[in-house]
Amino acid sequence: QVQLVESGGGLVQPGGSLRLSCVVSGSAYSPSVLGWYRQAPGKQREQVARIDGNDNTYYLDSVKGRFTISRGNAKNTVDLQMNSVKPEDTATYSCNWLHYWGQGTQVIVSS
Repeated sequence: QVQLVESGGGLVQPGGSLRLSCVVSGSAYSPSVLGWYRQAPGKQREQVARIDGNDNTYYLDSVKGRFTISRGNAKNTVDLQMNSVKPEDTATYSCNWLHYWGQGTQVIVSS
């Protein structure tokens, strides 16, 4: 059974940093395209960042230059380094591979 488990969320002050991690387990295949999504209260879910099997990346315009997606040493992990966070980054962040989703980790940016 495939599982995606996120960690690293929490409360951070504006301008601060946070690192999210996601581990994919239970698959015989090494994940190729892995993505991070977020959903703020009352808003639609949006893709924040994506990395493919060749380490090509995509970023939502509003996080470019602030967030960095990367694979861990184990190819079944993906991290999201969040720098210079803003209150509008407050959301539940979820990891995605194919049709599999993690349970999400909450990020709150507030002073």
